[in-house]
Amino acid sequence: MKQLLKRNLDQPRKAIEAFILDSEASKNFTYDRTTEVKAFDDTKLGVKGLLDSGVTKIPRMFHHGQLDMHEISKEDSKLSVPIIDLQDIETNSSLRVEVVDKIRNACQKWGFFQVINHGVGVEVLNEMICGIRSFHEQDAELRKVFYSRDNNKKVRYFSNVNPYISKGANWRDTISFFLTPDPPNPEEIPIVCRDIVIEYSKKVRTLGGIIFELFSEALGLNPSYLKELESTDGQFLLCHYYPTCPEPELTLGTSKHTDGDFMTILLEDHMGGLQVLHENQWVDVHPMHGSLIVNVGDFLQLITNGMFVSVYHRVLARNTGPRISIASFFINTSAHDTSKVVGPLKELLSEENPPIYRDTTVKEVMAHYFDEKGLDENIPLQPFRL
Repeated sequence: MKQLLKRNLDQPRKAIEAFILDSEASKNFTYDRTTEVKAFDDTKLGVKGLLDSGVTKIPRMFHHGQLDMHEISKEDSKLSVPIIDLQDIETNSSLRVEVVDKIRNACQKWGFFQVINHGVGVEVLNEMICGIRSFHEQDAELRKVFYSRDNNKKVRYFSNVNPYISKGANWRDTISFFLTPDPPNPEEIPIVCRDIVIEYSKKVRTLGGIIFELFSEALGLNPSYLKELESTDGQFLLCHYYPTCPEPELTLGTSKHTDGDFMTILLEDHMGGLQVLHENQWVDVHPMHGSLIVNVGDFLQLITNGMFVSVYHRVLARNTGPRISIASFFINTSAHDTSKVVGPLKELLSEENPPIYRDTTVKEVMAHYFDEKGLDENIPLQPFRL
């Protein structure tokens, strides 16, 4: 595989073919995962490049060992993620009270819920899914221009957050956009999805503000409380592309993890595959056209002193596809803000409800989230418990 690293990777198909040949050859020798990951990364073509080359076996770097996809999961489970209708909550106070109660219950018991009549038009949702799919399915040479491991880039294309430290890489590619507090210039965004990324992100940011208000009310706080926290004043998008997988039983689309933010708003297409761990069961989140999925992040669990829960979720690999999803994360990870102290909100604490987490910083929590174990090995917030 060392020979691969010296080859000219300007021709996408040859780069992928060389990677596959060297991966096959390496089976006869001691396996060197780091070398295989680097060779794959150097192609700058992601999982989509592998699939386009016609692979029928996935490279070993994507193997997750023995996977029981139905592990403590029931296909006929009657459990389902709550669905909450936001229609008329700005004008009907009694409806708003009902919605706040439903959100409180969902955040305490599930950590996940779906919203409908949320104010983001279906045409915008559809166009965003099409735009992200178009980016990932455009000519390989056009995709490669954006491929990078530089976390400081506001717009970048990559496969897996850090495949070098994870036990098994995920079968997906991603384009990310850091949108606040210092957004990219429009020219930095791929033209194939530029206009819709800008439009969608603004509409979801507005929705995020509304949901933060509802969260605040569900906690018994002033409606503007969470929205005004500087640490929540940030937004970035991870736009995932999950190609068809020839051996879905050997890998995952996304490993089991919690989200290292305050809140995530997720848009997904009709393909399904997202699962939430609830009462020791993996529960399928069934796609609903026009809806958005909201989930509690680790930081919200921390500042609510565990009143709201950030729960494990994952995405299965499938032999059908592609699957498109767009996750909007709400947290400020800019350099000047990571030293900000976060901890259980004093307004929520009492003798009956003492703090279960210590005060910490955004930087320290994020370091734990991306530590050397990888996302699938982390126990959320464990180092910050008192």
